[in-house]
Amino acid sequence: MSASTAKRMRDRWIPWMLLALALGFVTLCLLLPLALVFHQAFAKGLQAYWAALREPAALSALRLTLLAAAIAVPLNLLFGIVASWAVARFEFRGKSLLIALIDLPFSVSPVIAGLIYVLVFGAQGWFGDWLNEHDIKIIFAVPGIVLATIFVTFPFVARELIPLMQSQGNDEEEAAILLGASGWQCFWRVTLPGIRWGLLYGVLLCNARAMGEFGAVSVVSGHIRGDTNTLPLHAEILYNEYQFTASFAVASLLALLALVTLAARSLLQWLVDRQLEPPSTSHTRRSLLNQAMACLAAGVLDAMPDTSASATQSSESMVKPFKPEETP
Repeated sequence: MSASTAKRMRDRWIPWMLLALALGFVTLCLLLPLALVFHQAFAKGLQAYWAALREPAALSALRLTLLAAAIAVPLNLLFGIVASWAVARFEFRGKSLLIALIDLPFSVSPVIAGLIYVLVFGAQGWFGDWLNEHDIKIIFAVPGIVLATIFVTFPFVARELIPLMQSQGNDEEEAAILLGASGWQCFWRVTLPGIRWGLLYGVLLCNARAMGEFGAVSVVSGHIRGDTNTLPLHAEILYNEYQFTASFAVASLLALLALVTLAARSLLQWLVDRQLEPPSTSHTRRSLLNQAMACLAAGVLDAMPDTSASATQSSESMVKPFKPEETP
């Protein structure tokens, strides 16, 4: 066997070996544990599964998880839009510091973040005496869980939007301002349509992390069953009490959340890829017809070039979209 033939055979088998290695790793570390969760959840039948989910403590944990996510996600959405717009569109002092603060939750352990809130708002913390005097509870209560959830999830929306807005530039926004658009009109009609897919993707990641957060919430919650336990904390407590079926039943809800997030992410990616595809001939002709109708309604049909010849071309030919000539 010649050296070139051996090299070709080796090059042909290397991709398959890498693919098999990747699939084996994914199966061992992701698919097998996921299958084990559902297997253990339904080990004693569907009736035991539903009974574990209908327990008052489980329903309370589910409500608290949804409440924390319902508060944290909109706030992080608002912060992400404002922060990304400021970073991508303006130059100011402290810009690098703002970017570093946005990335802070990625570099700080969630447990440390929870301890920070305990040191600030706890009974022995900086504001502990004032909070006790006014009968305000933050630590070991719902407000502390919400604060911890906000801290660990607020980078996701901003980190999705900042590179997207920087790559798009601000030419369209400047053109809209020059044409007389107000700030809100520029945002709603120019900026938001261009970032909507990245925004939705960031919201999905933020929501998944908010519902599955364990470390920071575990520190500030106090593990009060039926009061300050979220779904991850409730699953841990059940497992420590050797209630394996109930524990894995609660864990299956979080696994379903992960699967739904993955499906939504794949759908968003498919929509983005479809939007970036070049338009077909029929789509181009339909766009040309829409432009003609718009020009007719505006009373400037005479300014359009003759498109009858291009409209009668074969289906294989591409019709160039109408572009009005620039006036001197």
